[in-house]
Amino acid sequence: MLALPRESKQSRRELEVAEFWPHKGWLVLKFAGVNSISDAEVLVGCELQVPRSQRSELEAGWNYVSDLVGCAVLDHGHEVGRIEDVQFGAGEAPLFVVRNQAARLLEIPFAEAYLDSVDVERRQVRMKLPEGLLEVNAPLTAEEKQEQSQGTKKKR
Repeated sequence: MLALPRESKQSRRELEVAEFWPHKGWLVLKFAGVNSISDAEVLVGCELQVPRSQRSELEAGWNYVSDLVGCAVLDHGHEVGRIEDVQFGAGEAPLFVVRNQAARLLEIPFAEAYLDSVDVERRQVRMKLPEGLLEVNAPLTAEEKQEQSQGTKKKR
């Protein structure tokens, strides 16, 4: 397993899982050679990567992030864009970072309520997004920018 610092100049570090156990809905990993809290704190925020050859088979309905990156997101059968990343920690549901055909990035919640199906072999995530969700990320029109600008001037 590799630990890859997200926003650091440190290089990758190979780790071996010595033990693991569930704790409050999470899985705690104890790595060989990491024997203190201060040793473990260096790993906070790292992305763990497992070589495909060593990955465990997941239960039905679960996917590895690496299997989702590159998949097309379809909303009611229409392609929205392709998944570039999956972000965790912004809320209850992870967020797909999707680049649409206009090269804009959209953040789409990977929530069970919106999910229709995931077909990793066909590289598709089928969703039924609520009306207006995709527009939340849309850039302001010239008219909206002008209205917003006028509203700011009135408050001064």
